[in-house]
Amino acid sequence: MTDRQEKFCNEYLIDLNATRAAIRAGYSNKTADTQGPRLLQNVGVRAYIDAEIAKQSRRTGINADRVVKELARVALIDPTKVINMDNATVKDDASKDDTAAISSVRVKTSKGVGGDSVEREIKLNDKLKALELLGRHLGMFNDKLDVTGGVPVQIIDNIPDGDNNGS
Repeated sequence: MTDRQEKFCNEYLIDLNATRAAIRAGYSNKTADTQGPRLLQNVGVRAYIDAEIAKQSRRTGINADRVVKELARVALIDPTKVINMDNATVKDDASKDDTAAISSVRVKTSKGVGGDSVEREIKLNDKLKALELLGRHLGMFNDKLDVTGGVPVQIIDNIPDGDNNGS
């Protein structure tokens, strides 16, 4: 592998964008959109990137299984198991899996003439987005239109012999 290919690999690992990595590695701006994907097909480049991603996964503990589990926590949450709907508080017996779906908790206390008031807000992470990502992971959604089929095409020459001028 050349020094520039290794630079491309290291730049690619920053944001996983082949075009930007090619530009940062010194490839031409004009051809980076073709150079980047071409470099990713190079066996040596791909092996280097895969090895670095595997090292990062071991170092951070982040892998596909962990990401899918976290998405499932958000996607499959039953809000009534986490939130007391009467007073907008997090239930004491809410499980760790359930509370993982909470994005934020806000409590605002105000003093007033008639007494104190408490405003509570509990936001859950985006359930629909998590479901969409899980569905894509499972191959449930296909955004690509596959137009294939066995429709025969028959060309019929209906111009009489000797009449090639179109009249």
